Amino acid sequence: MKEKIEAILNEINAFTTESKEELDQFRIKYLSKKGIIPSLFGEFKTVTPEMRKEMGQALNSLKNSAQDKFNAIQEQLENKEDVTETDVDLTLPVDFSELGSRHPLSIVRNKIIEIFARIGYTVSEGPEIEDDFHNFTALNFPEEHPARDMQDTFFIEKNPDLALRTHTSSVQVRVMENSKPPIRTISPGRVFRNEAISARAHCIFHQVEGLYIDKDVSFADLKQTLLYFAQELFGKETKIRLRPSYFPFTEPSAEMDISCNICGGKGCNICKYTGWVEILGCGMVDPNVLENCGIDSKEYTGFAFGMGIERITMLKYQIDDIRLFFENDQRFLKQFESAL
Repeated sequence: MKEKIEAILNEINAFTTESKEELDQFRIKYLSKKGIIPSLFGEFKTVTPEMRKEMGQALNSLKNSAQDKFNAIQEQLENKEDVTETDVDLTLPVDFSELGSRHPLSIVRNKIIEIFARIGYTVSEGPEIEDDFHNFTALNFPEEHPARDMQDTFFIEKNPDLALRTHTSSVQVRVMENSKPPIRTISPGRVFRNEAISARAHCIFHQVEGLYIDKDVSFADLKQTLLYFAQELFGKETKIRLRPSYFPFTEPSAEMDISCNICGGKGCNICKYTGWVEILGCGMVDPNVLENCGIDSKEYTGFAFGMGIERITMLKYQIDDIRLFFENDQRFLKQFESAL
């Protein structure tokens, strides 16, 4: 019996196939109920007592070898079936097309919206082609105001009453016309002015303007709102200062500076060694503007502010040329992938 087991083990070790049918015949021959190995276990009762331990171990080893051989070949055949044919040439080089990144202006715009959303401001939008009333008259621009001149505004030639909007304050007019106080909104968007293009100016740029109207709104509310915004965008250590200024649609009006985030207020070429950088204009909404929009100026007050997104972005990322935002240079844009 020992010689028979060794002969069968040699047959099993030498067996190989790439056919499922042949593998099934192997199973039937050696492992099925009527197979060779089960029949050997049937003959085991005839083995003398002193040989049973040795023969038992040999039979178990034979059975395990047959089962392992069957399992190994079965796994090989199944893996081979999983490899499906394809029309794709797998030797072709990998497609190295690069994904785009968010534009720095979009990153900063979204950040500004997020900051004001935390304190209850909604986003409002309006048309980029505006009529004279919404762009100028309702905002208290006198007829002789220089902003109405062709040097500053792109008028529509066939209809001089229409122009490309020069600020997103026109959106605020539409909000006031169609809403009742309290109003708390910001108006991000693209604006147009007839200016020479240089490193510091462009005829197309982007603004975010804010408006808050309610009972008993004060200049202190405006200052606290802008301090919160500056510290959220530029860092908790940021300081602000307000300087008197003039805008037709606010009274009193102010320009707001922040402590230079490059030198920490010590003085550098970015802040022209003053320690301060101007970022926006603001003020209390002029009563005439409220009345023009159908809001009772005796009952309600409010404040407004406006900032250029390009200017904010240039300060935040230390960019020295506004024209880079419009050139679609991948070398420039790829620097902002990590800012998302």
